Amino acid sequence: MSMADLRGQATSHTFEEMVRQLKSFDLDLKFSAGIWYFSPAGGRFHERYCPDSSIEERLDIAANLGDYGLAAMEAHFPNEINDQNLGVWNQFIRDTGIRLLTVIPNIFYEAQWKWGSLSSPIPEIRRAAIDRTVRALELNKELDTDFAVVWPGADGYENSFGVDLTAARQRFANGLAEAMDAVPGVRIAEEPKPYEPRGHLLYGTSSEGILLGLKVESLLKNPINRALLAERHVLCGMNPEIGHMLMAYEDLPYAFSLILEYGRLAHTHWNSQPLGNYDQDLNVGVLSTETIESALYVLKMHGYRGYFGIDINPERMPVQQALKNSMDAMRAANDRINHMDHERIMFATENPQSNEGWLEAYLIRQRAPNPERLLPASISSKP
Repeated sequence: MSMADLRGQATSHTFEEMVRQLKSFDLDLKFSAGIWYFSPAGGRFHERYCPDSSIEERLDIAANLGDYGLAAMEAHFPNEINDQNLGVWNQFIRDTGIRLLTVIPNIFYEAQWKWGSLSSPIPEIRRAAIDRTVRALELNKELDTDFAVVWPGADGYENSFGVDLTAARQRFANGLAEAMDAVPGVRIAEEPKPYEPRGHLLYGTSSEGILLGLKVESLLKNPINRALLAERHVLCGMNPEIGHMLMAYEDLPYAFSLILEYGRLAHTHWNSQPLGNYDQDLNVGVLSTETIESALYVLKMHGYRGYFGIDINPERMPVQQALKNSMDAMRAANDRINHMDHERIMFATENPQSNEGWLEAYLIRQRAPNPERLLPASISSKP
């Protein structure tokens, strides 16, 4: 199984090194998409707006997006990829060149996860969650994916009174470590979310995801896993989603930089989301495009080389158009940051006492369709 080297993410830079990094490194926008939203389901308050479609029909749609930039797919086990339809997936990969990026253990949807999955206090339920995670990791290894996303969507609480939350977190971490030791050498990418569907989810913020990674790695015993850790490879990384981060009122550059500082950014999921609110999974660029620019800029600063997963819920337009819009929004934002004056930006942020207000003025002009109509933004000192 391929495992990307994330160790360089944590490299710290001098001023001169950071300027060189920003000038020389361009993000490679390799896009992935989740097969689940190719046929959006109904919501809590409405029935589905389009008929359900088979995995084969969804993959037919994905096949026609390869030329537009779709490079990889993501799927859950066992509802979207399983032992019965592996042939369909393998044929799709051979015919299109679009790879399978991750197989995600579905340990959140079914009724059996009502009281949690890996954290469940019910022994037989927790055992079922561990076994499902093990089989998902085996498929990741067999299909040569990059990692296995794990989302604790069923693991949490509504009423925290009297709940042994430390024990719940420990059960989750121990269960994940047990599965990883059963199938060594497969990287996990935990996806934090603060709430929904539970009132409060375990390991729901970026900082908590880092703590989970450190805890799980301390529990690993398999010699293969221990050898990888000895070489400073991360085995329990993260897959932050823009919408989830904003639900938690996180600042995107700060949260991303924290994950990158610890070398744990295995994957990213992109969409639009108002601060707080329910998980809307809007197309990239629908809201607050400046947040996408600032998030991409910090990834550029740290040399992120992974995929950019589009994670949306296109209920009211064809998924083809939603994906094209989202990919184009990210391409446009990436193009804007690549053409910025990196040296002056870094100088202004490192010397705020002599450049008060300059960065704000500069960004206004960068985003203006006719910047020549505005007076030049002056900087009192420059490198």
